[in-house]
Amino acid sequence: MTAPTPTVFSTLVQRLLTVYGRPDWRPTGDPIGVLVQTILSQHTSDHNSARAYAALRTAYPTWEAVLAAPVDDLAAVIRCSGLGRVKARRIQAALAAIRARFGRLSLDQLADWPLAQARSALESLPGVGPKTAACVLLFALGRPAFPIDTHIHRVLQRLGIIGPGVPAEAAHRQVEPLVPPDLAYPLHVLLIRHGRRICRAGRPRCRLCPLTDLCAAYQTGAVGAAPAQASPS
Repeated sequence: MTAPTPTVFSTLVQRLLTVYGRPDWRPTGDPIGVLVQTILSQHTSDHNSARAYAALRTAYPTWEAVLAAPVDDLAAVIRCSGLGRVKARRIQAALAAIRARFGRLSLDQLADWPLAQARSALESLPGVGPKTAACVLLFALGRPAFPIDTHIHRVLQRLGIIGPGVPAEAAHRQVEPLVPPDLAYPLHVLLIRHGRRICRAGRPRCRLCPLTDLCAAYQTGAVGAAPAQASPS
């Protein structure tokens, strides 16, 4: 497999923009919030993780309160995300590590660090891998990172940008350095939308896809055309 060039990523963005429109990048400025949201999103739906995060912030207005909470109480508050006790422990372990390293419960300082150093600091936290670190950098701090979720992983494999059997963590290491910084956010969001609406896991809607001429899986017959529908809603 040949490494993709910046032109390949630019082509993907331009074509997907015609289907889904341009996403609006508005970093939250709340890196710990995004870190906790990403932990809550593991192995559950966006709806359930959002409910759990809202419940957590209602029950514990500060991160200090989250860290000080009895683990069983915290697990009960976030139980709608699934694996409540496991996630409660992960959240508290990450918060404890942040306070131990930086002397306070804040990651705001990472906005001014070199990108590689900020990524390394995040990945040094317990339970934080490349996807979670990239989510914090991209969505909270406005840094050009490229998180690879389940949908993106599937689409990139079908396109042939990552090989079959390459796990998500290895895919991060392979792909993220190749994505031009100005394309990181739109490419991330557009590929997720494409994976959810057209390049689905079970029945991809290939007849609606603007990428079939670039798609290794389609060209080799590994995926086929699904019945056409009016729009990718």
